[in-house]
Amino acid sequence: MKILVVGTGAREHAIVHALASEAAAGGDAHDLHAAPGNPGMGRQATLHAVDANDGAAVAGLARELGVDLVVVGPEAPLVAGVADAVREAGIWCFGPSAEAAQLEGSKAFAKDVMAAAGVPTAMAHVCTTEQEVADALDAFGAPYVVKDDGLAAGKGVVVTPDRDAALEHARAALAARGAEGRVVVEEFLDGPEVSLFCISDGAAVVPMVPAQDFKRVGDDDAGPNTGGMGAYTPLDWAPPGLVDEVVARVAQPTIEEMARRGTPFSGVLYVGLALTSRGPRVVEFNARFGDPEIQAVLARLRTPLSRVVVAAARGDLGSLGPLRWSDDAVVNVVVASEGYPASPRTGDPVTGIAEAEALDGVHVLHAGTARSDDGTLVSAGGRVLSVVGRGADLAAARAASYAGVAKIGLQGSHHRSDIALKAERDEVRVP
Repeated sequence: MKILVVGTGAREHAIVHALASEAAAGGDAHDLHAAPGNPGMGRQATLHAVDANDGAAVAGLARELGVDLVVVGPEAPLVAGVADAVREAGIWCFGPSAEAAQLEGSKAFAKDVMAAAGVPTAMAHVCTTEQEVADALDAFGAPYVVKDDGLAAGKGVVVTPDRDAALEHARAALAARGAEGRVVVEEFLDGPEVSLFCISDGAAVVPMVPAQDFKRVGDDDAGPNTGGMGAYTPLDWAPPGLVDEVVARVAQPTIEEMARRGTPFSGVLYVGLALTSRGPRVVEFNARFGDPEIQAVLARLRTPLSRVVVAAARGDLGSLGPLRWSDDAVVNVVVASEGYPASPRTGDPVTGIAEAEALDGVHVLHAGTARSDDGTLVSAGGRVLSVVGRGADLAAARAASYAGVAKIGLQGSHHRSDIALKAERDEVRVP
């Protein structure tokens, strides 16, 4: 197949990597393209300098290339309607419409859908003024949870015991969006968090394996929230039957409610969960694969990814059957640039990727990289690389990933040293 992947990050590189790996596993050899892509993706796909958020440009490129399928990776193009433009051009597309992508684009909209579908989630207040925020904070008490209503690149959420910090985050979010500004103040959910990706064609739902990510910048969950500093799978500590329960109580009712509203959701419904003392509760929905979790999840997928995304795009997911998975464990550690997340430094040379990938069970995915004028690979964002390690168990996968990280050279870079550590030590507890 000829496939165009839209996006620039490690999520999109993971998709390209999975599609390219099908040939090595005895499957089809695809003709892969990426818009605009990144230098790592350029090793496996032809890159095209097209604005990922410009639906007309992406659809035009897809027509020009004669692709069979477009896979839209990030949330911003989805909310901007890129998938709509591609479908209007008569080309299969994996990714929800702009209307359906409001499940991620608006926290308030997502809460309304959850309520209508009977999905278990945190109690919440949608606030449009600072006074409403203050009243909601006082109603729920600490720890305080404040979410920007719109897209914020994974950094629109504050969870803090400091009421002043929570109020300041809300104030900034409201001011940034002017008259349309809204924030969602929620009750705090106890228990470990889980990410579950559910593939849908607008009617059927096929779950992937769950993963856990690490949102705060420092070890032991210290420091501010980031886009994600690492992830791992499987979750041996998760309750038996969790995936089936989430599909039955969360994903399927949400997909049915979206169809009832006339905005069927086709693509990836990311279900972010907290396993609380009262059972699983939805923390948030996203309308695409999560980064950094999907880098780990796709490394375990044995069903060809191309079959999955084509079935969803064609509305034929019911014929796919359960997905097949490796028994291996996978750990993804993110290498971030100096100053991330507050003020990431860019333009520094990145070295050691070939040495890392020479290690058994390691591959490296590019997130924020570029080529300088002289061809040198340099940092171009906050999260620069995802170093993915595979092993027979979490201890082996962690050892592989961190051995790969040790080979990477990037001035001032930092990473968490405790990705999957508590799970390896069997220290994760569900209330």
